Amino acid sequence: MERLTTLFAICTIILTFSCTGPAGPPGYDNIGKVFEATINFNQDNDYSRLITFPSDIVVYESDVVMVYMLEDVVNGDIDVWSQLPQTYFLNQGTLLYTFDHTFLDVNIFLDANFNLNTLGSNYTDNQVFRIAILPAEYGTSNLSMNQLMNDLNIEDSDISVLHN
Repeated sequence: MERLTTLFAICTIILTFSCTGPAGPPGYDNIGKVFEATINFNQDNDYSRLITFPSDIVVYESDVVMVYMLEDVVNGDIDVWSQLPQTYFLNQGTLLYTFDHTFLDVNIFLDANFNLNTLGSNYTDNQVFRIAILPAEYGTSNLSMNQLMNDLNIEDSDISVLHN
């Protein structure tokens, strides 16, 4: 029995020290990055904005890109974020805020079943978005901005803001 216990202890030590995962690509820290962009949608930009990822953020094709829209600020300083796509049912018809992306950029755009020129400025001007780039293991489709920030240990002060 003593030999079995010794063998088990040796196997446990070997497995403990040999089961670390492989290192990521050089310079890749496996931590998500988040930044903000304020966008004005209009006829001149075809109600779309292509945002190139900041040069200090490395994005791989396997990474997950998530976009959140600032919906409201409550109690003076609590941001309310909604994950895109977001659909609004207006008098004119259905409005959709959505996006697509590559590993170089993200395109945030409006889509509607009506003429976007009839939108009021509250739907087009100074729209704030948070773009999160996540290593694939963090990418779930129903992750709220607060959950994401908590999971990645990111504070609001850590987020860079793009000026357009």
